[in-house]
Amino acid sequence: MSDLYSILGISPSASSESVKLAFRKKANLLHPDKNASPDAAARFREVREAYATLSDPAKRKGYDDFRQRSLLDDPLATAGEIWESYCTGVVT
Repeated sequence: MSDLYSILGISPSASSESVKLAFRKKANLLHPDKNASPDAAARFREVREAYATLSDPAKRKGYDDFRQRSLLDDPLATAGEIWESYCTGVVT
């Protein structure tokens, strides 16, 4: 699965306005009518799909939850949190 944030060139903490601005910029660069590159249409579709997910608050939350479960954001920090919650429940 592709990282939708990297497709748009933004960070996971980007605001809704930043998502929209990044989409418009990328879409303008990659639109098949304006870009003669053979892969422009495929890359444009990726950008459009990334925007469709990240611009909808419910879809974005679902995507962010999936990323968190997949340890994509910060694997070491997530592993530390998991380990700490596990150790908290263990009595020594």
